[in-house]
Amino acid sequence: MSLRAKIALGVGGWIAAGALLYVAFGSAGRNSQFQPQNEFKLDPWIPLKIGPIDMSITKAVLYLLLTSALTVITMVWIANRMAARPNRVQTAVEAIYSLMRDNITQSNMQRDMAARWFTFVGALFLFIWFSNLLGYLPLPTNSEETVNVFGLELPTFAIYAATANLSIPLTLTLVVWFSYHVEGIRAKGFRTYFREFVPAGTPKVMKPLLFVIELISHFVRIISLSVRLFANLLAGHLLILFMGGGMVVLLGLAAIGVFTLPVAIAFYVFEVVLIATLQAFIFATLTAIYLGSATEAGH
Repeated sequence: MSLRAKIALGVGGWIAAGALLYVAFGSAGRNSQFQPQNEFKLDPWIPLKIGPIDMSITKAVLYLLLTSALTVITMVWIANRMAARPNRVQTAVEAIYSLMRDNITQSNMQRDMAARWFTFVGALFLFIWFSNLLGYLPLPTNSEETVNVFGLELPTFAIYAATANLSIPLTLTLVVWFSYHVEGIRAKGFRTYFREFVPAGTPKVMKPLLFVIELISHFVRIISLSVRLFANLLAGHLLILFMGGGMVVLLGLAAIGVFTLPVAIAFYVFEVVLIATLQAFIFATLTAIYLGSATEAGH
């Protein structure tokens, strides 16, 4: 059988499976009670308020604790468990270490800056990477849909990422933003640092305009750095949610699942393999670039 015939047979079988499901189950009608956005709702597990500040324990806090623990354990392991003859695990760890040290940090900063800030940039990369990867690991965090186990109402399994909540990428971005400005001012002095916002040789009449444009660009970095990470993770989770069953439930049409489920699996693999790592790499690399450009001459 030729390749073309095999492809035609596979597609035909795929369509036939969808038709059989439609004949068997038909359409249950549109489901207006299903609210897919509730997957990202943070219900307080342990209410905790200190004045106007809400510090309740939610599933986002759980993911942050898991991510922090993995980051600390990994960095301690890297520091204390290196051997002269590396095994496969150590080889993989060394590759990640080299990526953080050589490609992300040292290639974007001067040597003294790289030595001082490598730990921060490396920890930032690992934290975001682990947070993104944990976001695709089903955990019992869906408190809206529970299951009864020996009389206990336990949350069902769901996927969620702390970085899919804007507050987390925004907090990380603000730490980076203030850090590189402080480093720039400390390295060059307050007046010199802000004077270099305008390139040397600029006509006097253009200096105020260019200074304002450069100032705005620095504030725009807060939006671009945080929203890029947040939007990519949120969009990926929404696509998996809708294609993995959300569309079937919303439309009440089981036959659609035959066509959407393979797409959901493809999105899942793509997000885990590429997006989770790529977004951590981009965030850490831009952090190193901002720190490096703030302290080098003529930034």
